[in-house]
Amino acid sequence: MAEKFDPAPHDKYAVGVKEAARADRKTSEELKTGLKDTFPASDPVSATQPDRSKHDSSDDRSSLWNKITGVFKS
Repeated sequence: MAEKFDPAPHDKYAVGVKEAARADRKTSEELKTGLKDTFPASDPVSATQPDRSKHDSSDDRSSLWNKITGVFKS
């Protein structure tokens, strides 16, 4: 009897089911711990870091005076 054709062969680099479940449980436990540690808080715990904004850049070369007067410009 001929073997059934499998168009998607086994991926040797794929994460195993048990390992993926273990990583998922670990992430879930870390989020629960973070939530318990910061319980009476206004913001929920995030599993990811937000993208950098233009205010996070360290390449801002304007002077303090320009920053202060820029607040009052319309």
